[in-house]
Amino acid sequence: MTKVQVSPQDVLDLRTDLDLLFLHQEQPARKVLPGKAGRQLADALARRGFEAEVGKTVAVEVDAGSARRLVIVAGLGKKEKTDARALHAAAAAGMRAARKCKLATAGVALPAAAGKLRDLESRSQALLEGLLIGSYSFDRYLSRGDQAPPLRRIVVAAGRHATAVKKSLAPAMALAEGVMLARDLVNEPAGVLDPVSYAARIRRHFRSRGVQVRVFGRSQLEKMKMGALLQVAAGSEVPARVAHLVWRPARPKKRVALVGKGVTFDAGGYNLKTTGHIETMKCDMAGSAAVIGAVHAAARLKLPVEVHGVVGLVENLVSGKAYKPGDILHTRSGKTIEINNTDAEGRLVLADILDYAQTTIKPDVMIDLATLTGACVVALGERCSAVFGSDEVLRKDLLAAAQRAGELMWPLPLIEDYFEQLRSPIADCRNTGSRWGGSITAALFLEQFVGQTPWLHLDIAGPAFSEKEDAFWGEGGTGAGVPTLLAFLAGIGA
Repeated sequence: MTKVQVSPQDVLDLRTDLDLLFLHQEQPARKVLPGKAGRQLADALARRGFEAEVGKTVAVEVDAGSARRLVIVAGLGKKEKTDARALHAAAAAGMRAARKCKLATAGVALPAAAGKLRDLESRSQALLEGLLIGSYSFDRYLSRGDQAPPLRRIVVAAGRHATAVKKSLAPAMALAEGVMLARDLVNEPAGVLDPVSYAARIRRHFRSRGVQVRVFGRSQLEKMKMGALLQVAAGSEVPARVAHLVWRPARPKKRVALVGKGVTFDAGGYNLKTTGHIETMKCDMAGSAAVIGAVHAAARLKLPVEVHGVVGLVENLVSGKAYKPGDILHTRSGKTIEINNTDAEGRLVLADILDYAQTTIKPDVMIDLATLTGACVVALGERCSAVFGSDEVLRKDLLAAAQRAGELMWPLPLIEDYFEQLRSPIADCRNTGSRWGGSITAALFLEQFVGQTPWLHLDIAGPAFSEKEDAFWGEGGTGAGVPTLLAFLAGIGA
């Protein structure tokens, strides 16, 4: 990860290779830098037609004393709309533009107070998070000559606010590490990250980080009667794994279970996915990656919350041993499921691990994350996650955490009448309903396996993977869910 420092100097006084500045649409560009440099900057932006839209960047050169300096300006949009999401996008876009310059160091000016980021703490933390996450790249499979050299050092010019800004560095680093860990996991090819290698990687990662890890193999899962999860995995030569992670502080305020779908490749089973839908299905484990990233960040910050992460790791493939439409699956809870679509496998994995989490861990709160339904993407688009849950207070707390974290999430209803679509004459339920309201029926299906535990379901199918570069996330796995989970856990521990 790029090294970050905080300096009491002004940005033009830093000995860095380039400078990153931020500009609101109403802000006179000439006032962003002093004297001649400010006038040159304003003239250059006017010539380029730069309108300071959120996440847009432009690079110009200005005179600073006896030398010319390269300056990247990142747009923040309108002042009154400035929030964590806008600053994340501007900072991350600025960092990607800086990396393309192939220089070693960047000075960063602290943006002006505006909108929902008027207090220094929230502004500096959002800035640092955006800078760190924007420095991410997944280039381990590129030939050495094609790799862009990383920025080695970022220096934030905080002036008289330097001491206060430094306090935001630790939480920003923890979040960035969690997000980057999740992104690395999602971006790995499915041929590298299968259920067995994934479980081994989890063990290695947490070996010296104060997090306990237990991994269950096939024989253990059979004894635990996780029949739904095991049937999803039956079509693959690689056996299923379930990993249970625990961050346990000395005096926890609450016990929270985070449950993640970890389908390392989803071919759809006998309801086979087609070209145009199958190519990115390595990302169908993004829910589990978010759980792992959040547990990492919680442990890094030593939050006073007992956090359990439970992830079910399988491949959903086709073979003579694969489960089929019409099969009846027996779950850990004792409920039976008639299969009418083998490509609705994630909810089957979650059914068993949700039941395990609520009966074994007995959490105060349980949250699951999954790239569960295309219907959610139809409803909310590619940038917004859906939040389901019958506990209104818990749902509001989670949505408030998402807003603080700069993630787009929206509540969708659990319409009980829709469960009629899941009725089966030969089993306790079917695994899918009609195409209408598919994200709702998926959530209603999951609700059967949570008992009386306060529970939320986050469908992250839209934002978990970006097929084109986004201002904040870039391209590929995004780490969606990690910022919100960490903000939620930190709120409990506050």
